[in-house]
Order: sequence, then structure tokens, then C-alpha cells
Amino acid sequence: MAATGATNIPINGTATGNNLLAAVREVDFALLRGHLMRLERPAGAVLYEPGDDVRTVYFPCGPTLVSFMVMLEDGRPAEVGMVGREGAVGGIVSQGRLPAYCRAQVQIGGALLRLDSADLERAKEHSLNLRHLFSRYADCLLAQIFQSVACNAAHSIEQRTAKWLLGAMERTGDENVRLTQEQLAAMLAVGRSYIGRVLNSLREAGAVDTRRGRLVVKDATRLRQISCDCSDAVRRHFDEVLSGVYPSGDLTGHGVDIGAPAAPRRT
Repeated sequence: MAATGATNIPINGTATGNNLLAAVREVDFALLRGHLMRLERPAGAVLYEPGDDVRTVYFPCGPTLVSFMVMLEDGRPAEVGMVGREGAVGGIVSQGRLPAYCRAQVQIGGALLRLDSADLERAKEHSLNLRHLFSRYADCLLAQIFQSVACNAAHSIEQRTAKWLLGAMERTGDENVRLTQEQLAAMLAVGRSYIGRVLNSLREAGAVDTRRGRLVVKDATRLRQISCDCSDAVRRHFDEVLSGVYPSGDLTGHGVDIGAPAAPRRT
């Protein structure tokens, strides 16, 4: 069934607040527009739990941030990837309805655009450009998860914390990251006292400050010096595969028209 409220959706993707939709040509966006529905979700809202049928695609808009969380044996969640205005959450390549492997949870609340995966599949049947675009995004998302696995194995909690804060700032366009220390500790799968010591170290370095309910990036350059280069590696891959989609730190969007897509990457 087509989503209601489509009259509130812009006539092209550049005004949606989602960079991936901004990369869709206007003629292709017309195939999606009548099925998109805008909604708001608060921090902590769960889009999918492990085992849920994936029947919906979500496009985070503006500062909204969603995390993929793998549930550990002791019940603790650990973040393996985050998606903001550069991407989408849900069945973007397959036809959906397959079970979700991990939890998809809103970390920073705000607007999302919702699209039934069946409607996306019908649109892709009419547009080779859409099929290529979403396949190329899936490649970028997989690269991010690969890099996250390597980062968790090779880099310190301090480096990973700095990387996460920079990634959140880039995706939201705000140096005020609306996240508690408890939330950050849970995503990095470390204890609250441990993350407190790490944040104290970053605060002493002049990189961050802590406020009630939020973390403030005071010196992004210093934070980058402390961080590993994992985010830069992911950005380079995004720029090669989907130029202009990865956030630059502002909220103006990128409005990319990729035209006829390049041939799919061969392995």
C-alpha cells in the first residue's frame, strides 16, 4: 500500500535532507515520491529487532542518526555501523522480508522517510539507475562495516571514541552530539567508568566537553589527531563509488545527479 502524506514530500530528492535520495535523478525520484512517508522517531526508538521481517526502508534526514547494534551473549548491544543522511536502513538490495540480523536503533532522534521495500522493488524494475544506485550504496555500507570490524580489533577505545564523535558530528552537522556517556559506552561495548576516563582524557586534550545529555566537540582538528583514520578510509570509498553522498559536516545536502551510473564494480 502506498504511504500516506506523500504531498509533504519534495518533488525531488535534494530537499529531503537525505544525501542518498539527493543522488536520485528527478525522473527516478518520481517513482518513489508517491510512496514515501515522513515520520519522526525519538532517540532509542527501534526500527528492527533481530529476526524481524525487513519490509520497510528508512532514510534518515538531517541530523537523524541510526545505529546497527549486534546483540552479544550477555544481552549487551555493540554498534557495528551507523547511518545518517548519507544512507538508508532496510532492504535496499534484496526484496526485503528477510529477517534482520541486528537491531537498528535511532541514536539521535529526528525525521526519517519511510518506504515499503515492495514499492522500492517495483521502482527499481522501471529504473536501472535506481538499481545501480542502491547496489553501489550497499557496497559502501558493507565497506563501513568491514572497516568497523578492523577498527574494533586494532584501535584503542580512545581512538574509537574520537572516531565515533567525528562521525556523528559529520552526519548531524552539529558539534553538539545529543548522546549520553551511558549510550556511548553501550555502543562501544565498554563500561560506563571506562568511557568516563576516556572522555576525561579527551577533555584534558581540549578536544571535547561534556554537558548534561550531550557531548560537545570543541576542537575537531585535535579530535582527528587522536582518532584513527578509519572514517577517512570509508569516506574515500564513498567518494569513489558515490561521490558527494558522504556528509561534509554541513546540513545543506549535496544534490548529486549521478546520471547514467557507472558499470557495477566487478570482483
